[in-house]
Amino acid sequence: MFALLCDLDGVVWLSHQAIPGSVEAIAAARAAGHRVLFVTNNSGSRIEDVEASLAAIGIAAAGDVLSSAQAAAMLLQPGERALVAGGPGIVQALEARGVVVCPASDVDAGAMVDAVVVGWHRTFDFDGLTRAARAIRLGARLIGTNDDATYPTPDGPIPGGGSILAAVRTASGVEPDIAGKPYAPMAALVREVIGADATTHAVMVGDRPSTDGLFARALGCRYAQVWSGVTPKGSVVDPHPDVEGDDLAAVVTALGIAMQR
Repeated sequence: MFALLCDLDGVVWLSHQAIPGSVEAIAAARAAGHRVLFVTNNSGSRIEDVEASLAAIGIAAAGDVLSSAQAAAMLLQPGERALVAGGPGIVQALEARGVVVCPASDVDAGAMVDAVVVGWHRTFDFDGLTRAARAIRLGARLIGTNDDATYPTPDGPIPGGGSILAAVRTASGVEPDIAGKPYAPMAALVREVIGADATTHAVMVGDRPSTDGLFARALGCRYAQVWSGVTPKGSVVDPHPDVEGDDLAAVVTALGIAMQR
C-alpha cells in the first residue's frame, strides 16, 4: 500500500468542477487500501471549505487536505505578528499556529509586524501592495505560500499566487521564503502527517512538473504527471515522470489500481 498525494487544481478539479473520472479514481484508490491526501498550493480557502467543496463532488476529505497556508504557518512562531496579503485560509492557518494576525488598518496606523504572508486572493490591489512592501522594508520577513505563476480554470490559466508574490517581491526588494510545493516546508508537513517512510513510498500526482514533479523529488517518491491541468499533453517535462496519463483516472489505472464500475 502507498499514499496517493493528489494536487487539487488541474488534477481533481478545475475551479471546483470535477475533472471526469477523478472522483471514481479516488474511490478506487481508497477501496484498494491506499491513503489519499490532497496536497494543494492554493492557500485562499479555509480547510473546512475545501473539504466541503470536495464533499460536494462526492469526495470525503475530512482530515485529508494539506495546504500551503499550513506550511507557511510553520515558518512563524506562536506569538509573532503577521500581515496577511492573501485569503482566509492563511488567516486560519496562522491563528491555529498561535500567530497574531494584524488587521491592515493597524499596519496602516504604524503597527509593526514580524512577517508579511502572501498568497492568492482576488482582492489584491495597489493599496495592499503598498502596505505589504512598506511593512517588509521596515523589517518584516516576506513569506509566500507558493510561487505558482498561474492557476488553472475551465477557461484557461489565470494569474496565480506567484504572480502576486512577484509584485510584492519587486516592490519590497526582498526575496521571499516560500512554503508550498516544491519547497521544504510543505515537504516537512507531509512527512509530519504520514511519516518519513510512508512519504518515500508515496506517489505525487500533479499537473505542473516545476511544482509537483520537483516536490516528488524533494520527498523522494514517485511522480505521476497528468495532462488535465496547466501542462499540455506532449510537453517535454522536467523532471521526467515515473507515470503519466491523461487524467487522474488514467494514472490510477497505470498504478495497477482497478477502477470501480
